[in-house]
Amino acid sequence: MCVKIKIGSEDMNDTIVGISTALGVGAISIIRLSGEDSIKIVNQIFKGKDLTKVQTHTINYGHIIENKEIVDEVLVSVMLSPKTYTKENIVEINCHGGIATTNKIVEILISKGCRPASRGEFTKRAFLNGRIDLTESEGVMDLINSETELTRKMAINELSGNVSRLITDTREDIISLISNIEVNIDYPEYEDIEVVTINKIREKVREIKEKLLKTLKLSEDGKILKDGIKTVILGKPNVGKSSLLNALLEEEKAIVTDVKGTTRDIVEGSILVGGVKLNLIDTAGVRKSDDIVEKIGIEKSLNLIDEAELVLLILDASCPLSEEDKYLLEKTKDKKRIIIMNKIDLNLNNSYMDDVIKISAKNNEGIEEIKDAIKELFNVGTFMSKNLTFFTNVRQISLLKSAIKSLEDVEQGIKEEREIDMIEIDLKLVWEKLGDIIGANYTEELIDNLFSRFCLGK
Repeated sequence: MCVKIKIGSEDMNDTIVGISTALGVGAISIIRLSGEDSIKIVNQIFKGKDLTKVQTHTINYGHIIENKEIVDEVLVSVMLSPKTYTKENIVEINCHGGIATTNKIVEILISKGCRPASRGEFTKRAFLNGRIDLTESEGVMDLINSETELTRKMAINELSGNVSRLITDTREDIISLISNIEVNIDYPEYEDIEVVTINKIREKVREIKEKLLKTLKLSEDGKILKDGIKTVILGKPNVGKSSLLNALLEEEKAIVTDVKGTTRDIVEGSILVGGVKLNLIDTAGVRKSDDIVEKIGIEKSLNLIDEAELVLLILDASCPLSEEDKYLLEKTKDKKRIIIMNKIDLNLNNSYMDDVIKISAKNNEGIEEIKDAIKELFNVGTFMSKNLTFFTNVRQISLLKSAIKSLEDVEQGIKEEREIDMIEIDLKLVWEKLGDIIGANYTEELIDNLFSRFCLGK
């Protein structure tokens, strides 16, 4: 008897088909099928070797045929379950690139019994069939979307299972602690068991918490680097903010004049610095103004300070510190910032600050020093050179924080000498929340939402 499995609106017993390459003019298109009947369906329209008799993981030359007419000359890869991406039978048809040819073959396959794959359904099947867990699934999407060398390395770290092993090992440690508690509950007459159990829990929880806190710190830094550092260029009017933006972007993105208040709204752009994306925002110069439009721009500039992950604060090297300069120095003192002294090509009127980078945005001097300072401030070299274990998205990080909070509840319970079965409840919560990260526990809604962000054919 065949058991039908449905996740959401999708029948996991169907044989699905999807285009795995970008649809358009190109040398090759790849059409992928997954499901029990994949080989049988393709064999109906393939002229060449009998695909039901070929060895697994082989490539076979032939033609796709419809009504005895050749549709295309193709190479067909046959991969037998379970050693495939989805752990199901998979067939990949390498045909000539082009919208008409690719769509025609897909149309024929659907007429023979395939169902069009939904977004991310191949990877969803890999997850549901136990080949990868949820963090590895997210790593697949991160790898596809990676724009920099750093984000590529982060995605590979997820995909390789390093993150999953951290969670799996930690959950095993917690299960060991829970087992000790169960022994204590089953044999309450032995008081020394409780003493040993509590001491062991206290020490192990401290060790686990330290490991997870270290991972959380890396994860929060890593997420910033993955998403791009929100960088606000700040300073009083006519200090060279727009000139710096243009110098960093190597294009004339912002209008530059000697007239104060030229930039009245934010101007944005992105660059790569040492493999890390910087989302740059040039702001209106901060000063007292009666101009209604300029005042709105200044208000926006000040609000962006709270949102910024990095502030590039520019001062004017040709004149003493102004009240606006002092205000901005105080306003940004608790932010990650780099203080920049611009206009060194003019006569230097001061030497009032040592911890600054001196530049001439106009002459493109000192720009590389700013980039080096950014890499150092965000430990880019560390992330680039080491295979660090950390999480990279909001879902994972929020669950990690929740697990750490439950560990703190365990510590508090021990401190207050609560009943050991109450401590066990908090430990089980930690175990469950860590399981949520890797998908050991999941809801249909979560899975549908996560995989709907994938591209078709993956």
